[in-house]
Amino acid sequence: MIDTSLAFTTPAGISAWKRWLLYSPLARIVMFALGFYLLSQAIGRLDHATWLHNAARTPWNNGLAYLSIFVLSSFLIYLGLVKLVERRRMVEWSPRNWTGVWAGIIGGVLLFTVAVGALWLVGSYHVTGTNPHADWLLALLMVALGAGIGEEILFRGVLFRIVEEGLGTWGALLISALFFGAAHIMNPGATLWSAAAITVEAGLLLGMIYHLTRSLWPCIGLHAAWNFTQGTVYGIPVSGTHADGWLVSQRTGPDWLSGGAFGAEASVVMLSLCSVCTVVLIVVAVRRGSIVPPCWRRKTSEAISARNPAT
Repeated sequence: MIDTSLAFTTPAGISAWKRWLLYSPLARIVMFALGFYLLSQAIGRLDHATWLHNAARTPWNNGLAYLSIFVLSSFLIYLGLVKLVERRRMVEWSPRNWTGVWAGIIGGVLLFTVAVGALWLVGSYHVTGTNPHADWLLALLMVALGAGIGEEILFRGVLFRIVEEGLGTWGALLISALFFGAAHIMNPGATLWSAAAITVEAGLLLGMIYHLTRSLWPCIGLHAAWNFTQGTVYGIPVSGTHADGWLVSQRTGPDWLSGGAFGAEASVVMLSLCSVCTVVLIVVAVRRGSIVPPCWRRKTSEAISARNPAT
């Protein structure tokens, strides 16, 4: 049975060069990457030539530059890819499904609260004070919404969605998760272990959420809430980046338990919790029959169905 939940399928009856150079998964990923690079460079130079030219290097100025260069560029190029190349409705951004962001937010808050609670129970997480003046608005814009929107466009909206058309769900899940983990390898305090942990716990989990919902809203909600809860609420570094949290905290014990300098994302507690959630989602997907086979298997199914229309 051919899966009909894919957002885009190559139009029938097109020429071979269009099929490979315009509509193939690899071609569209390359187009997005090239367009994103060029536009982000252009916006960055425009920012520096105008309002950033004489502006002080404050956290807010850096944050606004990040939002315009990374988030705005990724969204505009994604919009162009969908509307100009794929020529379809952007169903993964459908306003009708925007309430899914709240399910993601609740899930992100619960995930990190349970993880921190477990670390506290085993004596690894300690609250040493409070910081009611934490700059939560800047964290909300940059670490939560900025990273949540920008990274979900890149890794789920582009990489997972398009790779799934060619290599199927399992191939898309593996590739998008590996790239997601690799993108964090240069973060402060990162190690091969932390990259592997975030590959499994976040890369796989967010990929399965997108697969089951076919919407970016819950992915953005969970990603944003995950970062905000970890950093601004519990005062734990977000993927190695220092967090100005309402709770001033420290973690003790071996790095495999506490997460070390990278933060609780590199903790075996968070890894185990997210892995359980991912397995549950995989079971749901298998039972629903929503797993997309690779394109060559779908073509074989099409050919068999054409020869045996009665089946």
